[in-house]
Amino acid sequence: MKVILNYATIISAALMIITILLQQRGATLGAGFGSSGEMFTTRRGVDKSLFDTTVVLAVAFVGSLMTSLLLG
Repeated sequence: MKVILNYATIISAALMIITILLQQRGATLGAGFGSSGEMFTTRRGVDKSLFDTTVVLAVAFVGSLMTSLLLG
């Protein structure tokens, strides 16, 4: 059981990193220096799907860590 939780933690962490890096909020040249120059817009399409997937993966990551700690 502990081995499965360890694999779940590693896989969810890796997938979460990938989904965070795929998000393109403020992908202009000025965004690298702290000012994107655009107003806040709502998430739509693929951006919303990536955001929702990132939230689910974060919950799975924290859940697997907490379960692993509780099983000791």
